[in-house]
Amino acid sequence: MEKKTNILLIYTGGTIGMVKEYSTGALKAFNFKELIGNLPELDQLECRLNGVSFENPIDSSNMNPKHWMTMAKIIQDNYSNYDGFVVLHGSDTMSYSASALSFMLENLTKPVIFTGSQLPIGDLRTDAKENLITSIQISALRENGNPVIQEVGLYFEYKLYRANRTTKLNAEHFEAFASLNYPPLVESGVHLKINRSNLLKPPPGKTTVRVSMAMDTQIAVLRLFPGLNVRVLNTILQTTGLKVLILETYGAGNAPTDDWFLKALRKSINEGLQIINVTQCPGGSVSMGQYETSQKLRALQVIDGKDITVEAAITKAMYLLGKSNTMGKFKELFETSLRGEMHQN
Repeated sequence: MEKKTNILLIYTGGTIGMVKEYSTGALKAFNFKELIGNLPELDQLECRLNGVSFENPIDSSNMNPKHWMTMAKIIQDNYSNYDGFVVLHGSDTMSYSASALSFMLENLTKPVIFTGSQLPIGDLRTDAKENLITSIQISALRENGNPVIQEVGLYFEYKLYRANRTTKLNAEHFEAFASLNYPPLVESGVHLKINRSNLLKPPPGKTTVRVSMAMDTQIAVLRLFPGLNVRVLNTILQTTGLKVLILETYGAGNAPTDDWFLKALRKSINEGLQIINVTQCPGGSVSMGQYETSQKLRALQVIDGKDITVEAAITKAMYLLGKSNTMGKFKELFETSLRGEMHQN
């Protein structure tokens, strides 16, 4: 059968690109150019594959916004020549990178699928082959000449999730990722089950992808805990240049009602700091005002993070801060779903 679609594989680093040297048991970098030749199963896919690698592949623990820009630039430069993109990435920070790309790639109308593995591709029990093959297959899906997936996704262990809804929950299981507040886009079994009602629709009338490279990192994250004291809080709030504080609160967005705590937040907000309320629970949503312990945060005009993940909150804040015209309406824009990253009332 004639191969119809062109897919670009982008290797950034991580376990999926490593092979085990069985004589020593050591892991060594996989020769990315030999990837297709070492996986004959890829010949059964109805697509043409090409690959590009970071000049110096990295462990995902070393990932930073400059690397996100490199990925985005690769996609931008090759956008017109390919029908879909598969990003091979280490699992530890995959949800951060995939969330970031979901915001940076504006007007996206093609699939960008992140995947990786818990075991190297050459390991006997590896999960890498299935993750890679199915990610390519999903990225090549088309109907009426258009890609079925037109957003940034994350595929792992038989499920494609919306990337900015994911978080890594397990360091050992093959089912390492979850999307607790949004259902899968595609489920892989004997057949691929596409959950069409869950897919993100592209912006109407906008077909030219635009890449937003500016990501402002003047952000801090504070996870509330019993025993947090005023010295620690003020040290964070008084950080030079800090523009956004993501506050990981209890349950449905609850926080202490101590005068010293609320006074410190009020002072910082009055001085221009944006404070975002995100639940520290893996699943569920902020519901400010539901309990007395969150009513005072709402009165302070703390930003409602709704059911956004911490990974998406961080990268969305960086994205919005990077735009010169957003500061006056930062709260409004953050509380608006831009790429399906949060529930919209």
